[in-house]
Amino acid sequence: MPSRREARSRRTARATIAAVSAFALCCGVWLLQSGGAGHAPPQPSAAQAAGERPGPGEAAAFSALPPSAPTRLRIPSLRVDAPLMGLGLTAEGSLDVPPAERRNLAGWYEAGTAPGERGTSIVAGHVDNAEGPAVFYSLGALKKGHTVEVDRTDGLTAVFTVDAVEVYDSRAFPDEKVYGSSRRPELRVITCGGGYSKKTGYLGNVVVFAHLTGTKGAGHRVGGW
Repeated sequence: MPSRREARSRRTARATIAAVSAFALCCGVWLLQSGGAGHAPPQPSAAQAAGERPGPGEAAAFSALPPSAPTRLRIPSLRVDAPLMGLGLTAEGSLDVPPAERRNLAGWYEAGTAPGERGTSIVAGHVDNAEGPAVFYSLGALKKGHTVEVDRTDGLTAVFTVDAVEVYDSRAFPDEKVYGSSRRPELRVITCGGGYSKKTGYLGNVVVFAHLTGTKGAGHRVGGW
């Protein structure tokens, strides 16, 4: 069990990420380094946006798991299978990103909520790099009801069901909606997307919203309550 000091530190870190500028997520290595807009990644349709009320087929939430660092993320419908590294904040206070040269690598905000733990956990990765498509190139093609699986160091795999896939302009990024706290275990998967400018690169972000609906591993069942 974490100490009071550790708990306070994590709460502070979670509050910090809620204030991160979305613009910073599409600067530097996240911008397209070569090629053209003709090879733009898929973008989510309006049908994949969050509704005001849960749909009749929405999967029930699963009870929260204890903290445990994630090691790998899979999105079966997109054939994504990538290791995870820990991410912190840059000196400017923005979310750091994985090394651009490692195309099949994603990262999680390790000072915040671990995937499966109560709260909002953050995973980010590149859409492409100078050599071509990267780990989350197809993220905009994900649909409601699809699953995201996260392996953890405790031997469990947290299974999340997608609630929505949305795209936001960096000038109107909803920080609180994306990074804000939650009373249930939730996951955000973020990459670059939206419009594209040859001068500045991608103009926004694709964001996947998902919640914990089960686990895989000894002694744990899969599915809602």
